[in-house]
Amino acid sequence: QVQLVESGGGAVQPGDSLRLPCVASGRITRFDAMAWYRQPPGKERELVAQLSSGGRSNYADSVKDRFTISRDIAANTLYLQMNRVKPEDTAVYYCNAWKVVNVEGARFDHWGQGTQVIVSS
Repeated sequence: QVQLVESGGGAVQPGDSLRLPCVASGRITRFDAMAWYRQPPGKERELVAQLSSGGRSNYADSVKDRFTISRDIAANTLYLQMNRVKPEDTAVYYCNAWKVVNVEGARFDHWGQGTQVIVSS
């Protein structure tokens, strides 16, 4: 059973920086990709950033040039570095890991429990 445990959330002011770690139970190299999603209050969950097993990253337009996704393979940990945060970054942030499970390309997703980030002055 895969476990993903996020931490690092909290209340910060606009312009601050925050780093969210996600620790996985076991090797993160077994996944095809890992990602950060967020769910703002009253809205649907959305992709923030994704990092493939090969090291390729992609970001939502709203966080490009402010957020950075990275990993420490030895520590089985995924990170989200959040710089110059804005009130609209307020959300519950979820760690995600997935792997393709059949030749049709279906994937199986694992999720963490989420960590709350509140950006307010």
